[in-house]
Amino acid sequence: MHLTAPPAVVWIARKLEEHGFETWTVGGAVRDGLAGRPSGDWDMTTRARPKDIRRVFKRTVPVGIDHGTVGVLARDGTMYEVTTFRRDVETDGRHAVVSFADRIDDDLARRDFTVNAIAWHPLTERLHDPFDGRGDLERGLLRTVGEPAERFREDYLRVLRAFRFAGRFGLDIDEATWSALSEVTDRLRGLSAERIRDELLKVLDTDASPSRALGLYAASGALAALYPELDDFREREPVGPGPSGWDLACAVVDSLPVGNALLRLGALLKPLGDEPAAQLLFRLRLSNAQVDRTLRLVAAPALPDPGAPDAAFRRWLSGVGRDVWPASARLELAYARTRRSLGVDDGADPDAVVGAWRTARRVRDAGPPLAVGDLALDGRGLISLGLRPGPRFGEILGELLDWVLEDPSRNQSELLVERVLAMEARDRV
Repeated sequence: MHLTAPPAVVWIARKLEEHGFETWTVGGAVRDGLAGRPSGDWDMTTRARPKDIRRVFKRTVPVGIDHGTVGVLARDGTMYEVTTFRRDVETDGRHAVVSFADRIDDDLARRDFTVNAIAWHPLTERLHDPFDGRGDLERGLLRTVGEPAERFREDYLRVLRAFRFAGRFGLDIDEATWSALSEVTDRLRGLSAERIRDELLKVLDTDASPSRALGLYAASGALAALYPELDDFREREPVGPGPSGWDLACAVVDSLPVGNALLRLGALLKPLGDEPAAQLLFRLRLSNAQVDRTLRLVAAPALPDPGAPDAAFRRWLSGVGRDVWPASARLELAYARTRRSLGVDDGADPDAVVGAWRTARRVRDAGPPLAVGDLALDGRGLISLGLRPGPRFGEILGELLDWVLEDPSRNQSELLVERVLAMEARDRV
């Protein structure tokens, strides 16, 4: 094992130590480095109080002064969080009241799992591991710091963090920890939607194989407590031989690359259908734009057959929308390839999906009008024809778009005006 801290981390630690404040690196960077993974954000903990940190460094950001966290800006402008040693005073399962401490051991003792309770000194390169977190990593074990039931009562979010860490690092949850977390999954409903959402998105964003963490959600009862739509889907009996719909969806999620949580979420929710997916997404309080994009991905129809007329591809492109075209095709291909790899004989053909998407791109690249905004006649044009603005405008423009999708050469203002006049005459009859 060899950890190498960024020069800025060494600089921050040295300045604090020179002023008499013991300083360590903690958290994900230490854990990931010990696990042989690239180290991410480097967080530091110190005996210095926030006012001391701000006195030692000229450029700081009050990230969370009340909780002891100060952002220190390195010479290149990168911010590193430095937090005063802390210990818990009072907890209620959702929030903790903390006080500052003078010992690194007090700070490590309040952490959730042994693999996260390891400190490394960037100047002496000494590892401080009072709870044998490194040994647990080597044994492939996830266990709490101290008594499991007490750790989870302090913050029920730790249940979801257990799933994430076990899945990401391929760890087995030790028996006492599993028993304690399984007994409190019903308490997870009391967590804020934002905290629940963020844990799921972290699994989908960073885990190479989210199915393991998702399986732990299901086995513990957390899936039923937080995502009943998914749990109902998981319990459906498979139709015919082969994997269940849940197993297939999880395998598709695994096949998609890390770094695109919403694409993976769309893959997981697609078999649910529009209404259950919408209920789940709104409950998680995603942004309106994220909900809209994910729902359109869930609702997107399959690509036309590769040999279908160009008009069919124009209608598919128009219905799915410019910002969802590639993701929808990618999901369809992922499902087809996963079905084939799992031996599902339902006619899904990855080669046909690839051929259809190539046709769709050719049609798209020709630049046809695909949205109402692409029409050569707009609302002002309708007003100039003597029509009154109102809901009818949307109906007229929608009908014009459908007419133009059939033949893009019709997208000329004169032809569209003639079409509108004919529509109005037809509707007056």
